[in-house]
Amino acid sequence: MTPGATSQIWPDLSSPRLGPTAETLQLWTQIAGKVRLARTPWINHSWHVTFHVSARGLATPLIPHGAVALELEFDLVAGDLVIRVSDGGERRIRLEPGSLAGFHAAVMDGLTALGVATTIVPTPNEMADATPFPLDTRRRSYDADVARDYWRALVQIDRVLNRFRSRFLGKSSPVHLFWGGFDMAVTRFSGRRAPLHPGGVPHLPDDVTREAYSHEVSSAGFWPGGAGGEGPSFYAYAYPTPEGFASAAVSPPQARFDPELGEFLLPYDAVRTAPDPDAALLSFLQSTYEAAADLAGWDRAALECEEGLPGRPRRVK
Repeated sequence: MTPGATSQIWPDLSSPRLGPTAETLQLWTQIAGKVRLARTPWINHSWHVTFHVSARGLATPLIPHGAVALELEFDLVAGDLVIRVSDGGERRIRLEPGSLAGFHAAVMDGLTALGVATTIVPTPNEMADATPFPLDTRRRSYDADVARDYWRALVQIDRVLNRFRSRFLGKSSPVHLFWGGFDMAVTRFSGRRAPLHPGGVPHLPDDVTREAYSHEVSSAGFWPGGAGGEGPSFYAYAYPTPEGFASAAVSPPQARFDPELGEFLLPYDAVRTAPDPDAALLSFLQSTYEAAADLAGWDRAALECEEGLPGRPRRVK
């Protein structure tokens, strides 16, 4: 693939406006995501609250509401939050700079107008500032072009993460985006119970964290910017962290272990500018998983399989 073709598929995310835009979008997705949280039965590891990448942006799965159901989609192509109800109702809320208080009010009003009024816990999770949405009147930045580039990157990341997921026979999460940490993730499980997680995630109940990490995991994903000031990065970690994980040899060479985060990081730009971005990202995902699984003594022979191919069932001998 030529460098020009790669740049069209894997967009440049170096804009200084990505950070403020991603933070605003994260807070917006928390408001929408909490609607699903309020109305959906709890699924293991909080998989019920996530968003998936759609052909237009980021969308919730279907949300039950009595005789009807609804979904919310951040249509980053048109620049709207779209609320759709199964009775045919639809409401669009413009995505533009403004206050969280105003956006929260517009979402709540839209749900009420469509006959699916929902009460949510109106405070952010997993963020340092937990100002309730209705009280946050600060003007938030948002650049629609930057948001679209971020989504275009997610389209490619979703594709590669799903390739990686197809190599695993054991329990695995879907590829999905958590609105708490605003990270796209895929998580593999050994099948063994894990030690009780200590909790302590900012503005997140310890019961949620402990349920999420009830079993051993090797997890990887992508975030648009880390809490420590990192730029857009892929990450990989294990819980519990096996001895020797931090010094494990992983690839590609731009990957490094961050001792403060306790995770391996790979800059998005190292993937975007690689001769073969798919291969670079898959090498990071595979090598960090192998390090975690080998050091923790996972039964890899029983848990792994060949990468899935379109239209071809996995061969069972």
